[in-house]
Parts: sequence; structure tokens; C-alpha cells
Amino acid sequence: MRLEDIPRIPLGFLPTPIDAMPRLSRELGVTLSVKRDDFTGFGGGGNKVRKLEFLMADAIAKNVKVLITTGGHQSNHARMCAAAARKFGMHPVLVLRGNRPSEFQGNLLLDRLFGAELEFLDPDAYFTEIAPRMQAHADAAEARGEAAYIIPVGGATPLGSLGYVQAVKELSEQYAETGRKAPDFIVAPVGSGGTIAGLTIGVSLFWPETKVVGIAVTGSAVPFTQRIAVMANAGAKLIDVTREWQSDDIWIETDFVGPAYGVPSEAGNAAIHAAAEKEGLLLDPVYTGKAVGGLMSIIASGKIPAGSDVLFVHCGGSPALYPFTQQLVGN
Repeated sequence: MRLEDIPRIPLGFLPTPIDAMPRLSRELGVTLSVKRDDFTGFGGGGNKVRKLEFLMADAIAKNVKVLITTGGHQSNHARMCAAAARKFGMHPVLVLRGNRPSEFQGNLLLDRLFGAELEFLDPDAYFTEIAPRMQAHADAAEARGEAAYIIPVGGATPLGSLGYVQAVKELSEQYAETGRKAPDFIVAPVGSGGTIAGLTIGVSLFWPETKVVGIAVTGSAVPFTQRIAVMANAGAKLIDVTREWQSDDIWIETDFVGPAYGVPSEAGNAAIHAAAEKEGLLLDPVYTGKAVGGLMSIIASGKIPAGSDVLFVHCGGSPALYPFTQQLVGN
């Protein structure tokens, strides 16, 4: 089946623009551009909209009434799933990693505004409890006669990854319209792996000379390279792409997580300030700030050579800025 034949329901305000970063480019010694997927619009914007276009089409076809997913307190994915559920008349259930907060700010505030049912799991118990808790919500829905649909963290499934195959197709058309050659590198944050899996498939189809680089913003029990290779292979099969990837084919930088997932890092905060002050570009402490901090570091180290043409995929997340006022600007 071709990519165009996979059921997809439009949600994002696409195509999103490509933004030049001239001042950061001069400072870093590369040509840096940003794919503004923070401007996808729906539900507050972000990269997960592209995945949800495929996942929600599947859920609607199955007459789903209860949509269940998970993430951290400041999960963009959870927030957008809640919005998508409401748009299509479904009840959103979010099982979130972290104890119940005293205040609901950032993405948590938006989750509440979308009327999501929230459950909070102790972070130390999360990885053993999350699957049975989501299944318990699904079983309860089914017992009421309501079809349930569980979306894994980040929408990281082979079907969801097709959102970023579609994104590379969109990018290739945008570059072709302006006569610009494909970038040498395309870089994105890695939280659950679905975006990088889709980019990996997409560049093989549309930009075969472009290298995909993921900057991890969290740890992973199974190495990201392994998880992403498996997901890319399964996603490719959905659209009859015969190429297969091994772990060694996937480039993930894992040194920029900082103290922990969802906890701001010094390098990430510095990148947030640099992007805001030099380009008027908003990043966030959970995802894009750490990723741009990592990108700056691997350019400085020469892993991405000076003079390269680099495209960064801005995956959104500006609502996550607001709970971190103290860490970013003090009193």
C-alpha cells in the first residue's frame, strides 16, 4: 500500500513553514533552518499532530469512544491526544508519570481544559504499572459497551511513524519549490522514537543523502537505536518499502538528557535563552531546549561538520515553558 493510501484524517495546519536561523547559523558555523512543527496548530501544536492524523483515522474507523494514552506531566502528546479525542466525540483518559501536582500549569492546565480524565502514577512504579493501568481503563470502557483505543507513549507505533514519512515528503516538496538542495542533516528530539523512525523511512524515500540525527531527551530501557530500527522496519512495511534498518543504522545522541526526563538541564536552558534572544524562537525545557543544546554540542565537537546544511525539526512544547519560570529566569 502506498503512503497516500493509508487512511489519514487532516488535523494539522500544514504545510508548516521552514524558518532560517541566520544569527545562530553564524555563531555555530553551519546553515541552520527550523521546520516549524510547533505551528501545526491543532490542540496547541507540536509534532504529535502528524502521528495523530493516522492514529485517529484508525480510531474513528473502529468507532472508538474512549481514547487512552500516557506521558509525563508536561507531555505534548498527552495534551494533543486529549484535544483529538474531544474533536471526535471521544472521552480522553491520560495516565501520567508523576505524582499528582499541587498546581496544574503548562500542558497539565490544557489537559484539564480539554476535560481529560487524569490518573497519576508514582514515577518509581510507572514502568511496571503503566501497561496494566491503561488496560484497566480500556477494560472498564469495554464493560460499559464503549470501544477503547490505547495509544502508546508519544504515539510511537509503526502507523504513527508514518506522520513523519509524510513530513519528509512535505519538506522535499518545499525545498524543491525554492530550488534548494536537501539538507545534509535533519535533527529532532527523541522521547519515544516515533518521529525519528518516520524521518528515517522518509529520507530513504525522498532525501537519500540526508542523515537523520536524534537527540535523546529521556532514557530508554531498550536502546533507542534498537527500538527505532524495529519501528522503522514495521512502518516501512505498511507502505511497501522493502528496506530494513539495523540498530547501527540509527544515530541517536544520548548525552544531553540532563538530570532526568522532564527536569531542565543547564545546556538546555542555555539553548532556550540563545534561541529566544538571537532568533525570537521559543524552545522548552523538556524537549526542544535539550535537543538544541545537544545539537550545538555535536556541531562544536565536529560530529556535524562546519559548513553543513542542518534542518532542526521543532516538535513544539512551548506550554511546557511556563511551569519552569524559576529555573529559566529566576524571580
